[in-house]
Amino acid sequence: MAGAVSALFLLDIKGRVLVWRDYRGDVSAVQAERFFTKLIEKEGDPDSHDPVVYDNGVTYMFIQHNNVFLMTAARQNCNAASILLFLHRLRDVFKHYFEELEEESLRDNFVVVYELLDEMMDFGYPQYTEAKILSEFIKTDAYRMEVTQRPPMAVTNAVSWRSEGIKYKKNEVFLDVVESVNILVNSNGQIIRSDVVGALKMRTYLSGMPECKLGLNDRVLLEAQGRSTKGKAIDLDDIKFHQCVRLARFENDRTISFIPPDGSFDLMTYRLSTQVKPLIWVEAQVERHSRSRIELTVKARSQFKERSTATSVEIELPVPSDATNPNVRTSMGSAAYAPENDALVWKIKSFPGGKEYMLRAEFTLPSITAEESTPEKKAPIRVKFEIPYFTVSGIQVRYLKIIEKSGYQALPWVRYITTAGEYELRLM
Repeated sequence: MAGAVSALFLLDIKGRVLVWRDYRGDVSAVQAERFFTKLIEKEGDPDSHDPVVYDNGVTYMFIQHNNVFLMTAARQNCNAASILLFLHRLRDVFKHYFEELEEESLRDNFVVVYELLDEMMDFGYPQYTEAKILSEFIKTDAYRMEVTQRPPMAVTNAVSWRSEGIKYKKNEVFLDVVESVNILVNSNGQIIRSDVVGALKMRTYLSGMPECKLGLNDRVLLEAQGRSTKGKAIDLDDIKFHQCVRLARFENDRTISFIPPDGSFDLMTYRLSTQVKPLIWVEAQVERHSRSRIELTVKARSQFKERSTATSVEIELPVPSDATNPNVRTSMGSAAYAPENDALVWKIKSFPGGKEYMLRAEFTLPSITAEESTPEKKAPIRVKFEIPYFTVSGIQVRYLKIIEKSGYQALPWVRYITTAGEYELRLM
């Protein structure tokens, strides 16, 4: 087992200790001063952004949120990734309790902060980090804190992310398969970077302790079952599961089996580093006329199948910062000049597949410009959109089963959505 941390400190932006909890008795509050001194020294090194600092036998691991540092000090050899993850979960729990984590919210809630630190870490080892479970027996209301609370079963149970005794009149499961397309195209029309980031987002409203099983068109699984995978299977890469998924089961037979938390959570995230054809292609021609007028001719073409339709399409076209008097015509949608962003924003509510639309715009420029003015930096064209009932990767949910000892009926709902992530096309 990896070593334990000696103490946990919450510091303000000037390095002063707001709260600290000593777990092992082998460090003192002086360590916080030494940590901040080393941190200031690191600021002079532009290449150093490590969240780990070592000094005189003590290892400091920290994160910063707003005007607060969350830092651990350890004399033992700790698992740095585990401790940093714990600090991020600690930040999330504080935000759950106080709405926002700031110096003021910590000063106003000392009692709750110490209670949380006692429950979330024991003798330097991380324990429970689920905010929903902690909030069942650590109450922010001072009146409720006077009543002796019995810890929920989830704290002493193997399923620490779900409480027992949950009941719903109508049992439902909603699963959204959301894929975000990131793409960067240079001025020659070549794709420099493209990838797809996907997430299986669930909302569960189920009674009891249900067992859920999810099947995807995973190539490895289908080949192991001897099924045909031609054109219907995908290769999942860079998979990250929620802690409720039984990893041993997945590694053994690729079955996604889990007891879900109550409410909303991300069951799985994945990334596909494949060459993606731009779903909405934008071409722009810019013509300058005697330094007093500029014309934009823009073509937007949807490059997906006709049965799909993109909604809430927004194309942001850069224009010179000194442009005025816009005159815009579009074959579909509407366009508005946004001078605060030096851009013309073209909005199309519905963009069916296989369609092409045009925009023409004319702007007035100052008639007097410096002869040796510096060349203007050209921002890229940015595109936003959402395509329901469509995925780029071709991922499909083959089945979603809910098994509960009481044998009730549950309604699973599955929806597919593709959105634009960092979607940029360069002009120059």
